[in-house]
Amino acid sequence: MGMPHAELLDAAKAAALAAGALLRGVRASERRTKTNPKDLVTEWDLRSEQVIRAVLAERTPGIPVLGEEGGQGQEGGGSTLRWLVDPIDGTVNFAHGLPIWSISIAVEDAGKVLAGVVWAPVLDWWFEATAGGGARARDGAPLAVSTLARLDQALLVTGFPYDLSTEKSNFREWEHMHRVAGACRRLGSAALDLCAVACGWFDGYWELDLRAWDVAAGALIVAEAGGTVTDARGGAFDPHAGEVVATNGAIHEGLIAELARVRS
Repeated sequence: MGMPHAELLDAAKAAALAAGALLRGVRASERRTKTNPKDLVTEWDLRSEQVIRAVLAERTPGIPVLGEEGGQGQEGGGSTLRWLVDPIDGTVNFAHGLPIWSISIAVEDAGKVLAGVVWAPVLDWWFEATAGGGARARDGAPLAVSTLARLDQALLVTGFPYDLSTEKSNFREWEHMHRVAGACRRLGSAALDLCAVACGWFDGYWELDLRAWDVAAGALIVAEAGGTVTDARGGAFDPHAGEVVATNGAIHEGLIAELARVRS
């Protein structure tokens, strides 16, 4: 399709704003469970994704949408472009009225993320990036990762899968990193975890059981803010592989090495 990255970002931003207008101020009292009773999805996840799909279909017709709630959208007609949409990243927080949740929208071309936006509407935290174009806040100010170089002083963030019985439960890693890092936190929104690394609030982030729509936009934002993004073993990052380590770069090798110690 050949759309410039800036145009794709503009479409993502318009879709995020439309969904945020729907969601901001909503107290979700109705919930619907997925196969796992702990994996909440509210009616608002579905409504948000419908709004996002409508905007993207209007702005970028022919580009399919892979969304958390709706699956694959319309066929792409041979295009390798695809939208990756999480209509509410942090549904459990949203459902309880905790404002730490976000809308995450990214566009990929054969696995390479070209543009992305993450917005936390209640907190009004806005993060965006284009590949090769840098990462910015809503006012256009550039984002930059921290410069702290000692893992034992670093503030890290992580998350856990809904299915806690999986071998990727992250419990062993969580306990270990609590002992070796400066401190660890869990916010409940992978997209915001990544963006918080991009703007230097956290020095590093890891997670082991994710979906592409959770991390595609945020990982691009970290990379464009000067950070390092890999898989859990330090290899090339693939948004569809399910795992990510994102840091300021200075602590990256140390964090990878400590995660390897847990596996050994």
